[in-house]
Amino acid sequence: MYTLYYIQEACSLAVNTVLRELEQDVTLIRADTHSDFSTVNPAQQVPVLIDGDEKLVEGAAIMLHLTSKHPSHLFPTEPGPVRRRAIEQLLFANATMHPAYSRLFFIARVMQHGTVRQQLFEAAAKGINQLWQQVESQLQSQPFLGGQHASVADILLAVYSRWGAAFEVDIVIPPRTTQMIEAVKHMPGFVAALQAEQAQGA
Repeated sequence: MYTLYYIQEACSLAVNTVLRELEQDVTLIRADTHSDFSTVNPAQQVPVLIDGDEKLVEGAAIMLHLTSKHPSHLFPTEPGPVRRRAIEQLLFANATMHPAYSRLFFIARVMQHGTVRQQLFEAAAKGINQLWQQVESQLQSQPFLGGQHASVADILLAVYSRWGAAFEVDIVIPPRTTQMIEAVKHMPGFVAALQAEQAQGA
């Protein structure tokens, strides 16, 4: 049994999805309603995973831990070029695409409404669109970044793709990438994770 601290629609949704795809029991705790979440994670960031006596932070590290402990098609475990490529894709999602979307949230938080704010939004969206084109280029001969099956990187990207709707920007996700994202959103683990978070937040 795992315990996952999450925030609705945050990147913790990807970890929640992975847990359910791996058929692992999980207890959810909303971090944004915790009386003092800083005692759980001083950085006050989700996800945080409790595995027995061990506490793990950082989504990519948590996913590597879970997929090593519970091998599946979500992430290759054998050393070699396939695993190295999968790590590269995971870190692209976590360390490149995630910060690109985070710029939108930062701008919304610190800038007042006006022309400059919109210009910054549009510049951030342009960078995001360029990253989605990079994803598209990797999907020309396969349905997922992981090949024929969705990987943890695909799941992360599907979660991030939902964030753009909160902003008045033109984010363009190319056709093959859109198909990949829709396939991930229909995965049983993704559907179950989203429903569980929404039910707990109701």
